[in-house]
Amino acid sequence: KQVKKCSKNRLASRQSFWAELNVACLAHQNVVRVIAASTCPSSQESVGTIIMEYVGSSTLHHIIYGKCAKPRGSGHVHLNLVQCLGYSCDIVSGLVFLHSHRIAHLDLKPANIFITEQNVCKIGD
Repeated sequence: KQVKKCSKNRLASRQSFWAELNVACLAHQNVVRVIAASTCPSSQESVGTIIMEYVGSSTLHHIIYGKCAKPRGSGHVHLNLVQCLGYSCDIVSGLVFLHSHRIAHLDLKPANIFITEQNVCKIGD
């Protein structure tokens, strides 16, 4: 993930980058793990790069709106109650973990909830 510089507020860009790196030392099964990071020279358009674990390309957005990474028939997957509750518990578990470390996601939406091959939700960005 490239963290872009905000042309209006460079300090906010740097703070955002370092805030994301603060998650690097934390580990939870429902939060995408940070593997490595590097800063960029001030001449470049981004503040830095964050390398995160690969969790696949399926998101909750794909499942809700019918654009699955692995289409079955129409490409739309209907979730049953057990799947909905499982996904909900995964998301809440990840949020409780982040909030217990005084971290607010600020951009939580279905596109930022990744679904792994093991059918586990992970909060990312």
